[in-house]
Amino acid sequence: MKVEGRCHCGAIAYEAIVDPQKAGICHCTDCQTLSGAPFRASVPAMAGDFRILRGQPKIYIKTADSGTRRAQAFCADCGTPIYASAADNPTQFNLRLGAIAQRAQIPALKQGWCSSALAWAKDIEDLPESSQR
Repeated sequence: MKVEGRCHCGAIAYEAIVDPQKAGICHCTDCQTLSGAPFRASVPAMAGDFRILRGQPKIYIKTADSGTRRAQAFCADCGTPIYASAADNPTQFNLRLGAIAQRAQIPALKQGWCSSALAWAKDIEDLPESSQR
């Protein structure tokens, strides 16, 4: 599936081919902190299928407890998360669903690090709904 993405301010734009069947949610505490949310949703794109059309993301290298280094790409102007990848010679980019125009067509089909999940975030169906905050 071809997708288009951009940061909130429009400084960064990209396109990619993704497999919606591989979209997922991560509940790890690093993803919670880096996203500012209870979990982070993403879909992978192979390096040859991902192209930045405008701008250049800022890269923060996160080192996991295991020692694995991951590049966290985001817009330096508005802070929108764009992707995560291997720090060196990435073959795949985990695109952040929130920045993809077609995000409604790419439901997460798996979730990981569930032991770190916030219990309340896994069941929000009964919360009152509003079209505004």
